[in-house]
Amino acid sequence: MSNSVRSPVAGLRNVSREDMLVHGHGACPGCGYAVTARNIAKILGPDTVVYVPASCLAVFSALYPTSAWKVPFLYTAFENTGAVITGLKAAYRRRGIDANVVGMAGDGGTFDIGLQALSGAAERNEDVIYVCLDNEAYMNTGIQRSSATPFGAWTTTTPAGLEVQGNRRFKKDIAAIVAQHDVPYVATLSVAHFTDFVKKVEKAKAMSGFRFLHCLTPCVPGWRIEPSKGVSIDRLAVETGMWTLYEVENGVPRVTYRPRKMLPVTEYLGLQGRFKHISEEDVRTLQSWLCRKWKVHYGEEVEEPPCVISRRDEGLGHDGDPLHGL
Repeated sequence: MSNSVRSPVAGLRNVSREDMLVHGHGACPGCGYAVTARNIAKILGPDTVVYVPASCLAVFSALYPTSAWKVPFLYTAFENTGAVITGLKAAYRRRGIDANVVGMAGDGGTFDIGLQALSGAAERNEDVIYVCLDNEAYMNTGIQRSSATPFGAWTTTTPAGLEVQGNRRFKKDIAAIVAQHDVPYVATLSVAHFTDFVKKVEKAKAMSGFRFLHCLTPCVPGWRIEPSKGVSIDRLAVETGMWTLYEVENGVPRVTYRPRKMLPVTEYLGLQGRFKHISEEDVRTLQSWLCRKWKVHYGEEVEEPPCVISRRDEGLGHDGDPLHGL
């Protein structure tokens, strides 16, 4: 399996100041998609070709005839990311051009509708970078549940009703699924841990073969959060175990950040209106699942921290929210 290095990992100080995704796009204030895509594109640099399937990123960054991209940008159907970036890389190779071909897809286009094309590209070890911008639902089409949606979360297809309170399934571990394809590099990222973020993107850029970057990207309207809280919520996701930072390089897993202790999951849930309805029973269920996940990733047993459901801000509601309505 190819794992050749094209150039040394530059590190945080040497990241270019030139943006490849520039101002003037139409993302919501505080959009996790925009922040993550902008920084990944900046690190990859001008010798990059970006493909985006149906998603928020396609809509806010390049509505015809305008574009906020300073690099070549392509857009086709929802399910095609793995196939399209495979073809793009082959076309550039045929012309003798060594470009960074990157696909940036959402969780719906990665976990669900695009899983077949993703698996095919990974299995063939195509020389591309696949970025999953994970905001944990089909946000662009109306906040419908995906297999990335966490347990208990409200979406428009998993409402908080009298019989069922939000999503009943746990989040699919897509990074582990891709790693099982024996690809050179898989990593999870958070913009709240920016040094770790930069190192992983730089490493993916320097390697060859199939590389998969899985990024947690808070969504202001979908998560029912304040626009200024995205990075704080991203950080709390890591500290509570809702998101773990690790990489798998040539089949060898390595934790890249380990919290000193597990914070109660309610610290994370309480800032998001999509969990406003959650019951004490569901909090305990989610906390128990996180403790098991913690043991898998960090190799230690943890006692379940006390979970106290605090009163939510009334401005972070579900349907009819004056700040974040549909």
